[in-house]
Amino acid sequence: MNANLTFFPVDNGDMTLVRLADSVTTTILIDVNIRVAADDPEDTTRDVAADLRARLPRDEKGRPYVDAFLLSHPDKDHCTGFEKHFHLGPLADYADDKKPDAQKRIVIREIWSSPIVFRRACKTHPLCSDAQAFNKEAKRRVQRFRDCSVGDADRILILGEDENGKTDDLTAILVRTGDTFQQVNGCHNSYFSAQLLAPRPQQSEEDEAVLSKNHSSTILNMKIASSLAHLDSCRFLTAGDAEVAIWERLWTRYKDTPDVLAYDVLQAPHHCSWHTLSNDSWSQLKEKVKVSADARSALAQARTGALIIASCKPIKDDDADPPCIRAQREYKSILTGVGGLFFCTGETPNTWAPEPLEIEITAAGAKKKAARTSAAAAVAAVAAPRAG
Repeated sequence: MNANLTFFPVDNGDMTLVRLADSVTTTILIDVNIRVAADDPEDTTRDVAADLRARLPRDEKGRPYVDAFLLSHPDKDHCTGFEKHFHLGPLADYADDKKPDAQKRIVIREIWSSPIVFRRACKTHPLCSDAQAFNKEAKRRVQRFRDCSVGDADRILILGEDENGKTDDLTAILVRTGDTFQQVNGCHNSYFSAQLLAPRPQQSEEDEAVLSKNHSSTILNMKIASSLAHLDSCRFLTAGDAEVAIWERLWTRYKDTPDVLAYDVLQAPHHCSWHTLSNDSWSQLKEKVKVSADARSALAQARTGALIIASCKPIKDDDADPPCIRAQREYKSILTGVGGLFFCTGETPNTWAPEPLEIEITAAGAKKKAARTSAAAAVAAVAAPRAG
């Protein structure tokens, strides 16, 4: 099976599934936004929970699972539905084995979590219940590691150092900012690598205030192989809601080595918000706004034929932000020079009935697949049940 990226239509929110080309079809889920309306069979909102389940493998007991789950940051539009749709706690307590497949909660084999992102979020607003559930589960898994009692669905990878030496004893499961890692669910994977670009460790009080204000998020640049002969088939840059101050700092850090930021697929940060590219307000200044040259440079490292995906509502020519039509224009400008394409999940294949947007990764690069007509159509692509 080819490697593939699936961007689910979740309005202004993120929910992206990465599937690798290895023999066991390793899966990595980035964020989740399963709204109440999406769970209501009487509502016309896309049932993205069914879409997701149709693309997941099952273990030997028939339980759906992801090999890794990354929460980019704990905003509600990135974690809604987490507590309802995912199994939390020890796997021995899994209670859904006798339920129909569609009602079984999804097992998370390994959590990827950034403690600094959580601390910055807490300074500006309280955590929603789903974010609290994620944080509790992450702490449970850290304790399992410290107790040397890690079992199935207990693993965690810490992305970035915590404050005051709180991760000093976690070096075996810690990825420092700037480092590259290749393991998924505790195992080396030759079809994948990712460099952690943010968050940075705690900085000055002034910097911390700016980073908190500007939606600090986990930023990864993944290399996804189409085969062992083509290890660099696709670079996928994912960045949650990281805004302009983050990208300015990244350009300052990597302008002499811009390949670190190069991508074939970029998930437009913060749902195609103008505040990713500028310190100015689009609604107040309109065409008088100024682009941050450094932020744009950081986001302009598109490789030939690159795709930029905005996970957001349909983009309109109005004052909205996000999504912002001025940001869309800037991204399209970036793509013009490389023959790339821009897509919006709320408009694909159409605005009145969006479907999951699938990007296939082959030796020739990343390309959009034809739209599916239903979640059931994805079942044929799911690997047969296998042992964990």
